[in-house]
Amino acid sequence: MEQLFTYLEQQHLGGMFISRPVNVKYVSHYTGEDSWLFVTPYEKFFITDPRYTEQVSYECPDYTILNWRDDYGSLAGAVSFAAKKHGIKAIGYEASHLTVEQFHGFQEKLEVELVPADGIIEQFRSVKRPEEIHCLTIACDIASRAFERILKEIRVGVTEKELAAKLSLFMVQEGADTQPYGNILISGARTSLLHGIPSQKAIEYGDLVLMDYGCQYHGYLSDMTRTVVVGRATEKQREVYALEQQMVADVEAFLKDGVSARDAYEVSTKAIRDTSYFPYHYTGIGHGVGMFVHELPFMSPRSNDIIHAGNVMTVEPGIYIPGWGGIRIEDQILITETGHKNLISATKDLIEL
Repeated sequence: MEQLFTYLEQQHLGGMFISRPVNVKYVSHYTGEDSWLFVTPYEKFFITDPRYTEQVSYECPDYTILNWRDDYGSLAGAVSFAAKKHGIKAIGYEASHLTVEQFHGFQEKLEVELVPADGIIEQFRSVKRPEEIHCLTIACDIASRAFERILKEIRVGVTEKELAAKLSLFMVQEGADTQPYGNILISGARTSLLHGIPSQKAIEYGDLVLMDYGCQYHGYLSDMTRTVVVGRATEKQREVYALEQQMVADVEAFLKDGVSARDAYEVSTKAIRDTSYFPYHYTGIGHGVGMFVHELPFMSPRSNDIIHAGNVMTVEPGIYIPGWGGIRIEDQILITETGHKNLISATKDLIEL
């Protein structure tokens, strides 16, 4: 909140309208739905409808609750009331998340200047507090334990959907929140699909099985990937897997406070630059993780981000060959002053089932 108030003062803004759900949750610690914040240095307003006013009163006792539906007729009406109460003349808002209908309502009802302020809360979220790191660590521990359990279920004849469902169940049984979180579990040639959806395909002998998944713990997310082989790995599978291991190791050895995310990408390609596999890598090799699965910073050849101590992020270069398959290993790491700590305990060695 101090960071936000400093930003408002620097930008000569009287308040900030926060509409992106993950940012509402981050700032207020609210866990429900249908929620917006209007934060000013004088008073903090929580805007919701009658279904959630009681929940807000418990979870956010330091906010003034505005029932937009019954008392103000619209979201813009509630914000207009709050702005007039404190004589606010300029408001920052998350332009990439506000709908056209909401923006038109603001233009009609608010006698203030509307100033786009995208990415501000996201910048605050990128460096994690100790309590956030604690939750992220537990989420990664849960996912790593679920990995050990799912290995015992992977066999010829079982379908991708069955395995994906069991993986989700295992994470809940290991302590994850029960909110759904999409998992990728694909096999065979389908593993070249970077975000493939589990299907009715049955596992076959010799298949690669790629599992990119995670869970929530108190709203904080884990994100990991492991790729295994059902049966004995072929020479090509071993070759590609070894290159993938080296790509991950090179990036993790490079990462520490102050380095460039763009340079991290360049490091990731060293192992494959002079091989026939270079055309099959994906340039997005990692991202921040917190309350949302894809946060700042992002590692790619186009990124201008700088890695900072306190970032929690994935390292996930991959090789994806259409018609053959793909191999991805993904760790989730905490950046420190001198290097990193891997929050994923699952082995990165090649596993043959």
